Amino acid sequence: MPFRVALSGLNAASADLNVTANNIANASTIGFKTSRAEFADVFAVGAQEIGNGTRLANVSQTFSQGGIDFTDRGLDLAISGEGFFTMSDAGSITYSRVGAFGVDRDGFVTNSQNQRLQIFPAASNGSFNTGTLSDLQLSTTDSPPQATTQSSFGVNLPAAALPPAIGVFDPANASSFNHSTAVTVYDSLGATHTATVYFVRDAVPNTWDAYFYIDGNAVGGANPLVYDNLGQLTVPATGTIPLPAYTPGNGSADITMTADFTQSTQFGSEFGVNLLSQDGFAAGRLSNIDVDPEGIIFARFTNGRSEPLGQVALSNFTNSQGLRQLGDTSWGETFTSGDAIRGAAGTASFGFIQSGALEASNVDLTGQLVQMITAQRGFQANAQMISTADQVTQTIINIR
Repeated sequence: MPFRVALSGLNAASADLNVTANNIANASTIGFKTSRAEFADVFAVGAQEIGNGTRLANVSQTFSQGGIDFTDRGLDLAISGEGFFTMSDAGSITYSRVGAFGVDRDGFVTNSQNQRLQIFPAASNGSFNTGTLSDLQLSTTDSPPQATTQSSFGVNLPAAALPPAIGVFDPANASSFNHSTAVTVYDSLGATHTATVYFVRDAVPNTWDAYFYIDGNAVGGANPLVYDNLGQLTVPATGTIPLPAYTPGNGSADITMTADFTQSTQFGSEFGVNLLSQDGFAAGRLSNIDVDPEGIIFARFTNGRSEPLGQVALSNFTNSQGLRQLGDTSWGETFTSGDAIRGAAGTASFGFIQSGALEASNVDLTGQLVQMITAQRGFQANAQMISTADQVTQTIINIR
């Protein structure tokens, strides 16, 4: 009897050492969660109250937060808080805390096992479809250009200005206008053009004429701007001037633009330009990927534009201990774990996402070394128990 009991103790100590060795071996594994050997005593049904030893009841994992190591690599993601990355392995869904992602030849964001990161795709209204999972694929095409349709001129025209010395406006003669400013506009092909507006003070008080030119070519004629005695624009009443279509002559569509003067004034100060803006842009190439703390993934292009590609899909479980370990620091859903609860970072019980960082292993190396010594002592004690039982048995055999 003592032999079997001590043998169960040896097996238990050996299992404890195996678990501890696995923890120590993975002390530097990204996203690894430490394990713990749990034991139960053994009793024979109907036998006396002396037990029959011990057995390994379970090897459970501790899903506590690991340290955050910063890498300054845009596609390295760390979860600070609850949740798992949702991965697609050829259609089979797995879960992981390892956020070391790269891009495959087709532009899909994958981990080292070629599992694809799952996201909530962007919806047309600027939100995200949290009811659908999709592979994250980076755009490999250029961001298309957008033609300018509106330009804003926030200028101050000096109230004390006098009509120019030359009464007939000529953009080539600076004496025929008071002030000018220019803004770069774009056609439908993304080519740039210079739109210049010339301001000419009229003989009528508080009245100016604005002349528009694109690439040195006149676009319409004089456009009156009238201000009240407080320096605020009254004509045009809407503050905007629709300009005639301009044909660039490079194969693009005509530029049809509206000039917005709602933020222009006529005060006693000098001429000043406080705002110049327009809504067009050129074509752009993908230059960077940004991920914010809510997991929203932005593709940034060389033309200054950014486009949301989706939102990282996180998953959580009612009983994380019930997840099945699949290797490669990933887990699979089981009946015991419960169904996956999906959501976005920063909502409900989900943590936030840190871009340019990785979650380190949560193994406490000092604690594991102490546990190793404890398991070693247990192994030695059970081995000594076998030796003692052997001596007792030998003594009994030697009785004559």
